[in-house]
Formats: sequence, C-alpha cells, structure tokens
Amino acid sequence: MKKSHIALLFLIGAAIMYIISTSGNYSSYAGFDKAASNEGTIFQLVGHLNKDKELVYNPEIDPNYFAFYLKDKSGKEGKVVYHGPPPPDFERSEDIVLNGMMQGDEFIATKILLKCPSKYEDGKLEQKEYEVKEYTSQT
Repeated sequence: MKKSHIALLFLIGAAIMYIISTSGNYSSYAGFDKAASNEGTIFQLVGHLNKDKELVYNPEIDPNYFAFYLKDKSGKEGKVVYHGPPPPDFERSEDIVLNGMMQGDEFIATKILLKCPSKYEDGKLEQKEYEVKEYTSQT
C-alpha cells in the first residue's frame, strides 16, 4: 500500500470516530409522556407556558432556581425547573423549546429557547409617513 492510501484510511477512520462521538449529543423532540418513560435521557420538549399557574423565581432566596408549568404539544402539563434566571420576555413567548431530562415528576431544563411573538400585529406592518423635501442645488 502506498503512504497516501494509508493516510486516506486514517482520515476516514478519524472522521467516522468524530461522527459517532458527536451523534450521542443529538436530542429528539418529545412530550412529557415520552420524557417520563425514558427518565435520564436528554430530550427537546416543545410547548407553551401555562399562564394560569405561578412562576417561581425569587433571586433573594435562590437566584439559580426558576420553576414554571408548561403544556406540551399533546396538551399534557408538567413542571419545569431551570437552574438559572428566567430569560427576558419569558412570559411573552409564544412557544418554548427546552433541552433537558425528566427527574421524577419534574423536567430539569438545561437550556431554554423562546419563540417570541411577532413584532407585527395582526399581520399588518406598521407604516410611517415621512416628509420628502425637494433638494435644489444652488450653484
């Protein structure tokens, strides 16, 4: 075998090892039911905030504890705990995507991603009028 063939096989082997090592970090979308039946497995949970229940965040007592209730896409509700402060405009978000895992009856979130409401109300663009002044050159 030529040295170039050996080097090429080595690079292919390294690429395969890299792909296998990173493929374990991919999480799949799930609801509370699937996450609860696979406790300890990392999932992405998609849902919206239940605004009827209170948000628990008291930075004077514990600035790294934030809890709320989320309804997943199937309508099942569960408690979510995040060890950090709430993201800005959390209560205004339309959808919430959480990375994390179930521990007991709580979903422990490691990352919170928000889909914020559109800046356009009712699909209408905000229109502004500007005054156009005519420019005349004085030479």
